[in-house]
Amino acid sequence: MHTNVTNHADASIDFNLDEARVDWHDKTLWFIREKRDKASHLIPEWEDLREYASQIKNNVLSNLSEYLVQFEEKAKANGVIVHWAADAAEHNKIVHQILKQHQIDRMVKSKSMLTEECGLNEYLEANGVEVIDTDLGERIVQLAKEPPSHIVLPCIHKKKEEIGELFHEHLHTEKGASDPQYLTAAAREHLRETFLTRRAALTGVNFAIAETGEFVICTNEGNADMGAHLADVHIACMGIEKILPKQAHLGVFLRLLARSATGQPITTYSSHFKIPQPHQEVHIVLVDNGRSVHLGKEDFRNALKCIRCAACMNTCPVYRRSGGHSYHNAVAGPIGSILTPNMDMKKNADLPFASTLCGSCSNVCPVKIDIHDQLYKWRQVLMKEGYGPAAKNASMKMMGWVLSSPKLYDFSGKAARWVLRNTPFVVSNKLNPWFKEREMPEAPKESFKEWYLKNRQS
Repeated sequence: MHTNVTNHADASIDFNLDEARVDWHDKTLWFIREKRDKASHLIPEWEDLREYASQIKNNVLSNLSEYLVQFEEKAKANGVIVHWAADAAEHNKIVHQILKQHQIDRMVKSKSMLTEECGLNEYLEANGVEVIDTDLGERIVQLAKEPPSHIVLPCIHKKKEEIGELFHEHLHTEKGASDPQYLTAAAREHLRETFLTRRAALTGVNFAIAETGEFVICTNEGNADMGAHLADVHIACMGIEKILPKQAHLGVFLRLLARSATGQPITTYSSHFKIPQPHQEVHIVLVDNGRSVHLGKEDFRNALKCIRCAACMNTCPVYRRSGGHSYHNAVAGPIGSILTPNMDMKKNADLPFASTLCGSCSNVCPVKIDIHDQLYKWRQVLMKEGYGPAAKNASMKMMGWVLSSPKLYDFSGKAARWVLRNTPFVVSNKLNPWFKEREMPEAPKESFKEWYLKNRQS
């Protein structure tokens, strides 16, 4: 279910109208979180790996410009053509220009959250280029004309029966068929012809190695390999933070990535691309799109360590019960809520408030990003900059006024208890957000302060 509402709280209400779907979404993601726990507990040095990965990423962020220059030199020496894009618009133009140079108007694409962030599909289609997503989940949401709702499981919000209807409409499968094996076979047959006839393939990048100029793509379906190996032109797009200093560091992240994402020991395919095949061009587009600005914010720079495993989404009680589309961005969940305000504070001011601050996201993060701390800090920044909701701003000022005066605080407590006892309808209504989902508590007979003064002698 996709919604165009751009406020998380309102979009969550839409998602929660289908209670059965919410329950199923919640349980499915928690099942994946449990698989992650089992996989991580099988490795005695799991916490050491997390710490090591975190420290490697600290080093990368502190020396990013040097590693990027080193990567460019090595990649060029390997025969790869390197491009630099300051923002999403420049990234999209570069990709389109490469296609135009080769007179290509049809392309296959494997999963790339960066291109979702940049709106590449829409841009290319508006310029007459047909883009076919080859990751099965991405292809499903593409046929449904929806964005992905999860960075590892793009169509986690859809039931197999809905996918069956979608395939019946677009791929002419049997009406009412919903067997996953049958639907997967139909998708494979549909995509095989596409792979064989497209001259250009675009992929994302999971890791790039400064030392060697190579890049690594991790998939479970092999679609990135199929596209890249069959195409005349391979375009790889990556955020500048995906750099690792040395090839020796890669093993640390490969051990962490799949276990954190799906509970697997490793992705089915971890493919290294270094030297282009004969008669093939390989382009890599290094994209900033706000990352340099983010890097300069001391409280928030750690978010750039993210390796896009989605462990934080799978564990988050808010994400599991509100759906990925309610975050109105390519990257949803807790990590999206600390990355996106950096890109557009006004548009994404609601997202840091879409959290219980329980800290589960930080506990499962394989690179130890302090996600819940950053959510709290973003709230402070947003309120200070005037991007918080006006009602919240006014209520916080009023609370500050009440809490700074003991007499006023005592009076307010008595008034609130009287209202709850005698005129409950004043707070037990739809205007009170708390009451929408919960029953109001029974008013205590006295405040803690009154009870304490009476009983402190005993």
